[in-house]
Amino acid sequence: MALVSEFLGQLTLNFGGESEPKFPTVVTARDFDPAKDAARIETAVKTKGVDELTIIDILTRRSYSQRREIAFEYEKRSKKDMITALKGALSGSLEAVILGLMKSTAQYDASEIKGSIKGLGTDEETLIEMVCSRSAEELVEIKRVYKEMFKKELEKDVAGDTSGDFRSLLLALVQAKRDEPSNIVDYEKIDQDARALYEAGVKRKGTDVATWITIMSERSVPHLQKVFDRYKSYSPYDMQESIRKEVKGDLEKSFLTLVECFENKQQYFANRLSEAMKGKSAKEKVVTRIVVSRCEVDLMKIRTEFKKLNQKSLYQTIAEHTKGDYQKVLLSLCGGDD
Repeated sequence: MALVSEFLGQLTLNFGGESEPKFPTVVTARDFDPAKDAARIETAVKTKGVDELTIIDILTRRSYSQRREIAFEYEKRSKKDMITALKGALSGSLEAVILGLMKSTAQYDASEIKGSIKGLGTDEETLIEMVCSRSAEELVEIKRVYKEMFKKELEKDVAGDTSGDFRSLLLALVQAKRDEPSNIVDYEKIDQDARALYEAGVKRKGTDVATWITIMSERSVPHLQKVFDRYKSYSPYDMQESIRKEVKGDLEKSFLTLVECFENKQQYFANRLSEAMKGKSAKEKVVTRIVVSRCEVDLMKIRTEFKKLNQKSLYQTIAEHTKGDYQKVLLSLCGGDD
């Protein structure tokens, strides 16, 4: 019961202002002693063969700000940088998760975006997931952090690595011009937008993509949910079917991701996790990215949606599709079985 009240305490903190409420699986640890944690991690790193379990146990059960405090204490103790020490001690998928946890959510998202457009060829799948699933508020923070980390503007990097309507849509989203949700429901504007989406797509030959981009990148999420509902009274197809008929390739994937996230963001992530764990072994990059980036945001709710979709818990699915320390670290971040 103590856990539940602690969890609810976390939630009420986030209802002020326009922030989306949070449903994390990783919360601030009580009775936190950063010096003691730092000493345990130092011992774990120095142990012959490395004591991964201690590292997992500590870092997956502390919030990001607590991990920063541990790193500070570690450096004070050992005169060495904890992240460098962890890099040297760990490898593979476990290393990717632990180093991911040493970044804030926005830093992690910024690094993933950078990784998707760095070098030869673009990893469009990652770029679409990162840009189309993040709220305007998250994107503003990601842009700030991106510039801090890479000394470059996110817009410029995205523009340089994409083209055509796909580029226009991503840039419109990155500009984060989305309206704040309003308490007043504007039925006239809902109707106008629904008709505009229909007339720009299904009703005509070819697609007026610019209109779709404007509406989907600038309207608030509650407004768009009502627009998609109203849209059905104009179009014989719902919004997702219309997208599939009208556009193809990365543009299609981006619009579909947006609509899925407007309708139910946690269900979108649950779907991505299901897809990533369909085969015998998991698509580790996707699983790592979603679990690490959402564990302090909404992974608790993603777990609920996952169970609804699959009649099997996320915890059990991870246990079946991964192994070793990678499995242990993911299960710990998952925060329990449903």
